[in-house]
Amino acid sequence: MLPTKINLSKSKSLIINWSDGNNSEISLERLRRFCPCASCVTEKEKMGNSYFPIYNFDQLEVKNISVVGSYAITIHWADGHNTGIYDFPFLFNLGLSK
Repeated sequence: MLPTKINLSKSKSLIINWSDGNNSEISLERLRRFCPCASCVTEKEKMGNSYFPIYNFDQLEVKNISVVGSYAITIHWADGHNTGIYDFPFLFNLGLSK
């Protein structure tokens, strides 16, 4: 499944149009909470069930989105975090589950 279009909405979410005609809307808070980078994954693993992030404005503001090869995007957050590589199957599944 490949995206045909990726946009940021004014309602603070990522809108993805998929090649099969489906669309996903994923909140920026959800994208940040499920950041797949090693630092974020390690933090979640250490905290276990008590992991409950509270984000400030900079942590949920997107400065830029870059395409990584033909399989993913990386999100450059206003607080400087930019190491998460969100592959397309991950994004598709993140859009399905709420």
